[in-house]
Formats: sequence, structure tokens, C-alpha cells
Amino acid sequence: MRNVHRTRLRMALVVLGLLTVPLTAGPLPGAVAPAAAAPGAEQPPDGDIRARIEAIPGMRVTAERAAPQGKRYFDLAYRQPVDHRHPERGTFEQRLRLLHKSTDRPTVLYTSGYGLVSNPDFRSEPTQLVDGNEIVTEQRYFDKSVPKPVDWSKLDIRQAADDHHRLIQALKPLYDGRWISTGGSKGGMTSVYHRRFHPRDVDGTVVYAAPDNVNDRDDSAYDAFIERVGTPACRARLKAVQREALVRRDEMVARYTTWAADKGHTFGIIGSADKAYELAVLRAVPMYWQYGDAQCTDVPEPTASTQQLYTWLDRTTGLANFTDTTLKPLTPYFYQLGTQLGYPQYSTPHLTGLLRHPGVQDVRTYVPRDIPLRFQPHAMADIDRWVRHQGSQLLFVYGENDVATAERFRLGRGSRDAHLYVAPDTNHRARIESLPAKDSAAAKATLRRWAGQ
Repeated sequence: MRNVHRTRLRMALVVLGLLTVPLTAGPLPGAVAPAAAAPGAEQPPDGDIRARIEAIPGMRVTAERAAPQGKRYFDLAYRQPVDHRHPERGTFEQRLRLLHKSTDRPTVLYTSGYGLVSNPDFRSEPTQLVDGNEIVTEQRYFDKSVPKPVDWSKLDIRQAADDHHRLIQALKPLYDGRWISTGGSKGGMTSVYHRRFHPRDVDGTVVYAAPDNVNDRDDSAYDAFIERVGTPACRARLKAVQREALVRRDEMVARYTTWAADKGHTFGIIGSADKAYELAVLRAVPMYWQYGDAQCTDVPEPTASTQQLYTWLDRTTGLANFTDTTLKPLTPYFYQLGTQLGYPQYSTPHLTGLLRHPGVQDVRTYVPRDIPLRFQPHAMADIDRWVRHQGSQLLFVYGENDVATAERFRLGRGSRDAHLYVAPDTNHRARIESLPAKDSAAAKATLRRWAGQ
């Protein structure tokens, strides 16, 4: 069974088709101390790092974990306003993790874009390359960083960016070296959004596999990508097995239904096992390109047994990901897709006559009907313009075979000290280390320059 973080990330990848117990006694009413007032003068300049962290107004150490020699590792909670425009209207605690090395080392701010990374041994690539401190954040409304009551209107990219800004302002007097932000997939998107609204918070941002869905009404770039990625033989084989999975729908859904009943899973959000199964099949091809290879070496032939087809589909899309157990905790992600981030829907003419649920790819499928969705088409267009006309100290890394590359961020004449690299024959796991030697060396040199090394 995948751990919680990987399950949620995988579901997010499925949904995008791209890719990829509260800490407090409850919300506390009243104003939040301004971030600028959080730090510094009151702190003992040479005190124990834990005491100095706890001296930051609104910061709480919830645990200290074992750490490698010469480092300290803390679980933290930082009190944030539910609404940064009206901080007097209530607060919540945002969960963090801090790997402390030295206050004069570079500090890397990492987010997955979802809940807190479950593996305490996780280190982002930039953290390893600059040998720095690392702060890992949980995004507002995810997992345990949830205001109560939930006001969905306060979940937007600006409020989340303000969370990061306020956190950085609180910690900078303590960690006064260079700052780098980073994230992959939705975490990479989140890092760009933060820079859009607070461009001087950090000295550089490394973004992995992040889509830039500027026009949510036009998904032709994704369809064109699916038609050219990999080899013709591989693409044909994927379409054939995708079609066969629907030809044998009744057998496959029966297996799916039995499995769900045995595990206690339900389909209340999507509506039925049949609808969930159809959605899983529709996402199979884009999901394959997230982590598959260009030769389709593990894709079964259409003549394979029903069990083989079922096993492949489950391995590729994760059938558990379409159950209420997985979907409910990811409601904030689907809400963001349906209000600002956008959501690609794939054209599948080769499946004509086999589909039963029109509109099943729409993001509304994943969001409980009592939560309103009103899409803001200007949000991603604004981000895109900023990157092309004003974005600076940005480094984008994509994988050649990754569907996220279909609508990647673009640099423009106004982009300054900004760089974009594509790793050949690589998927959603693309990293700086995946790049050709010359590009990898250049990217590392840029990152280290930003980090003051």
C-alpha cells in the first residue's frame, strides 16, 4: 500500500491528467501579529535554536525528531490568518517541518502543493545541492492545516502565497542566508504563484514538472502531445488496450466492485463504480506518460487476460484513487482546479461508442455538490503574463515525455535570469540530475549562485 503522500500525489496526477488530528485545540479568534513583528530583537542572538524558533510569535514546536549528526529536525505549527486581507477574522495553524543545519546556510522552502510530505527523510534536490536548511510546508486546507469552519472562498493562490510570505518574513531574521523555493508538479506551480505575489521573498525558485494551464477552454496542446510522444507503435498499443478495457467493462467493473466492497470503499463522490472505472480508463494514457517508457514494454496486448488488463489499469491509474477514501481528503485540490488552476480534458475519438458518462472528465465530478465552483479564467493568465514579462530568478525543469510539458511555463523577453530545461526521454520524475551534462552543470551553477555559493 502506498504511503499517504504518494497516494495523494498520484491521485493529483490522475486528476490533472498530467502528471501528478489538528495540531491545535482549534481555531483561535482574533488578530494575528503582523509578520514583520515576528522576529529578531527579542530573541537571544546566540540561544539554542529551538528556543529561538519558539520565540517567534505564532510559532510552536510540536516535536523534535532524530536528525543526522550536526542537524536538528523539528515539527512546527505556525498560526496564520484565514484571510490575510482581514487577519482579525480568525486563524488556523499551518504545519511545517524544519531541518536545521545552520542559521547562516541557505534555506530551501519546499512544498508538495498538498499535505505535509509523510517521509521525514525527504530532502529536495535543491536542499541537497546547496547543503542547506529545509522548510517543508503543508498547504492551507490540506490534511491538518484546515481552518474551522471551512470557508472555501479563502482557498486561493493569493492566500496561499501570503501564507508563504508571512512564514518567510517570520523566519528570515533567524535564517539570514540566501533563500530558495522549490516544488514539483502542483508544488512547483505553488512556488511560482508565491513568486508572482511576493517576487522578492526568495533569491531563486526551482520548479519541476509544473503545468501552466493558461486557457482552460483549450486542451488541444495536451491532445497533440499525446499524439506525438513516444513511438507510433507505443501510442497505438496504448489506445488499443484502453479501448479493450472498455470493451470488457462489465467484467472489469465487477472485479472493481467486489474489491471495493471487500476493502470498505465507496463511490459516493463520483457516483458509481462504473463511472469511476470509466474515468480511470480515460486517464490511463496520460497517466502512463507520467511514469511509463516510450516503448510500452509493460503495456499488455489487447488479447491479454482480463486479470492482466485489470492489473495494468490499476498499476497505471490507481483504481483506489477514485474511491471516497482517497477523494475526500483531496477536495481542496479539486476545488482549486475548478476555481483557478484549470483542468485538462482529453479527446478520445478511438473510444467512440464505448463511453457511458458524458462530462465525466469535468472537475465537478470530484467536488461534492454542496461546494460551489466558480472558475476564474484570469488567474492563470495573470501568472503566465508575470512569468513572461517580469519573472526573475526562475529555473524550470521538465521531462520530455511528461504530459505536463504540453503546457509548460514559457519564458519571455521580460523574464530575467530565468531558465528552462527539458530532460530527454524522461517523465514526471525529471530532475536537474536528469538533464544532459552541460545543462545539468549550468542549472546547478545557477542554483548555487542564487544561494550565494
